[in-house]
Amino acid sequence: MTTPAGSGTGFGSVSWWGLSPALDLQAESPPVDPDLREDTEHTTPELDVLLVGSVDGRHLLRTLARAALWPRRRLHVSRDCGVGGERRMKFYVLENNLEAVARHMLIFSLALEEPEKMGLQERSETFLEVWGNALLRPQVAAFVSAQADRLARLVPEPHRLAEQLPWLSLSALKFRERDALEAVFRFWAGGGKGPEVFPMSRLWDSRLRHYLGSRYDARRGVSDWDLHMKLHDRGARVIHTREFRRWRDTGVAFELRDSSAYHVPNRTLASGRLLSYHGERVATRGYWGDIATGPFVAFGIEADDESLLRTSNGQPVKTASEITQHNVTELFREVAAWGRPTANHGTPEQVHGEGPGSPERAAPSPEFTVHFLPLGSAQTLHHKSCYEGRFQLLYVACGMVHLLSPDLGACVAPGGHLIVELARYLVDLRQEQLQGFSARVGELAQAAGFTPQNQDRPSETFARFYKSGDSACLRSHAAVQSTTPPPGALVPPAVQSATPPPGALVPPSVQSATPPPDALVPPLEARNPPPEGLTQPSEGKTPPSERLKLPSESRASLSEVQAPPTGSQTPKPESLPRLPDTQPPISDL
Repeated sequence: MTTPAGSGTGFGSVSWWGLSPALDLQAESPPVDPDLREDTEHTTPELDVLLVGSVDGRHLLRTLARAALWPRRRLHVSRDCGVGGERRMKFYVLENNLEAVARHMLIFSLALEEPEKMGLQERSETFLEVWGNALLRPQVAAFVSAQADRLARLVPEPHRLAEQLPWLSLSALKFRERDALEAVFRFWAGGGKGPEVFPMSRLWDSRLRHYLGSRYDARRGVSDWDLHMKLHDRGARVIHTREFRRWRDTGVAFELRDSSAYHVPNRTLASGRLLSYHGERVATRGYWGDIATGPFVAFGIEADDESLLRTSNGQPVKTASEITQHNVTELFREVAAWGRPTANHGTPEQVHGEGPGSPERAAPSPEFTVHFLPLGSAQTLHHKSCYEGRFQLLYVACGMVHLLSPDLGACVAPGGHLIVELARYLVDLRQEQLQGFSARVGELAQAAGFTPQNQDRPSETFARFYKSGDSACLRSHAAVQSTTPPPGALVPPAVQSATPPPGALVPPSVQSATPPPDALVPPLEARNPPPEGLTQPSEGKTPPSERLKLPSESRASLSEVQAPPTGSQTPKPESLPRLPDTQPPISDL
């Protein structure tokens, strides 16, 4: 058996990293009135952003790192919606699985760690390994275990969580989702369980064999073809053959030490799933993420420092891994530099955090908050008055495009912007499929009340729209279809339970690594459509001090530990090229 091009099976059913470069969300938000910018009494208006399927937090990190280049925003006093508090920027994150929420929390805890506790280089290297490697060094695995144990104790105690992580809000999550989130952290902490609970190397190889079929023995040739004829042609020329081939074979994208040092499974890449075994539904964990493109696109194909993209004899001087490490290190340095002075401002929002001398307090926390919304709430947010017409910017990942509807558009303020990630870097998709997806995105956005932005050089990575003031009337016109994706939306079919072949064994980790029974429910798996083209920053939206070069966005994946989807929420792909079900064989387990 071979895997034909265009099947989409390499994408997997769960997304762990973005497939587009990181964006500065302030640069993408609506322009500020120049009169307001000069108004020192009111300063720049506050910013509310809704991110649907951002997956790995790269856009938030990029936004915080560039915050010093923008005028300081005024205090934001939240409308009462269970997410109160005063902040200058508020980010509302909606994911389709709790593992993605947990990874967000772990990544931000690491990025906002006090410099006295962990140095800049150690933080950036730890981030890269946890974020993009299937195998970890023992030191990094110990850090993940310690942080997961800490977060597992904080999640059930909102007051302690608010004191130690004032930038984080879980108040919108349901109680059962918080319980399941705690279970995810308990699994990451590991306790006395060994690598056999999550045998990552075996799971990776099993996914690869299923994906390649009869081409498995020629996997090096397949990876070279995908890299040179697809990724390179689509703009990711800095990805080196050696690093891409190593990731395809082992799942290790960033080899910062000797290869023998990477042997501990990265449990943050595990996701729960219900499988059918001998006629019974059995909860288990496995790896069902990306095995085709890799984590190089998010931070590794663009840079503010043009010398990193220099070529010699037609070949890039730096690899994607080196560029990624440089960009992440600079992001962490800029976040720390921006956040530190605010700790001594004595602003009113410090009342909600800890004292300046508290060792647990993250430096930039008074300036922003990250709110996690309930799973599957995209079509119901507009029912709450505090969300209707609230957001100046809406970001939708390519794997969540089926959620773009008039109801979701009603949450965007008149004049607000919409950014939709396209599918440029999914190697399984042909050019005609990418074009069909882009066209469908335009149809869905216009049906939701948005108008395409005029751009001299349209981006192949992101589609940009704005909401006109009279688009609210479209909601009533499409009320009947508000909870169901429009016919023809490119959304992978809902995942069906996998039936193990005779003799297949379900791993013993089912008993030890499974969240509470009500947390693992038959998931709705929608695949992330393909990205398309590198993005240039929107016109007239560069920071006052320098030009922003790094465009981006990432695709999102539907995860599998979530509330059971209702019939009205299940997408019905019809018109666009349909990605076949990417369910791995039970041997992956």
